[in-house]
Amino acid sequence: MIDTMRRRSFAALALVLVPLALVPLSGCGYSLAGRGSALPAHIRTIGVPLFTNATSVFDVEQTLTARVRLEFIGRGRYKVVPEGTGTDAVLKGDITGISVRPTAFDSNQQASRYEITVVVKVEFRDIVNDKVLYENPAQTFKEEYEVTTGQSASDPRTFLGQNSNALERLSVDFAKTVVSAVLEAF
Repeated sequence: MIDTMRRRSFAALALVLVPLALVPLSGCGYSLAGRGSALPAHIRTIGVPLFTNATSVFDVEQTLTARVRLEFIGRGRYKVVPEGTGTDAVLKGDITGISVRPTAFDSNQQASRYEITVVVKVEFRDIVNDKVLYENPAQTFKEEYEVTTGQSASDPRTFLGQNSNALERLSVDFAKTVVSAVLEAF
């Protein structure tokens, strides 16, 4: 009986102490995630000119470009400029497609949720060595969004015009993905 009580006490103590011992380790590296860089050391200034927009969605290139610039700046290692000249490297983006499709319907068979898809051709070039360091000819982002009452979104221009929050969330995800891919060589 005493042996059983000792085992239970030891087990209870282990349940308390082991997690406490792991707490300092749980943050180890977490703050460094997404902060690394696989770029050559000579790259200090990155140009991010305004993306081109081959779609009928007005001003989407402004939002995506601004978010990519902010993401690079947030990484804190590089000077980011809006020109593609006079820099060590340049990131160019061409928005090649945007589409919206319904994914859920209400009891009246009206669309209540939509999926928006944005396709962007991305190229990151080392200007000094004239070498492409990262490229993706069809970087694709998909997000789903609820539609508020009275809105119709059969066309991306209408959807993004009425749901600027949808575009903002999508642009944040886009920027994080692209900048991480460029800096961390994914």
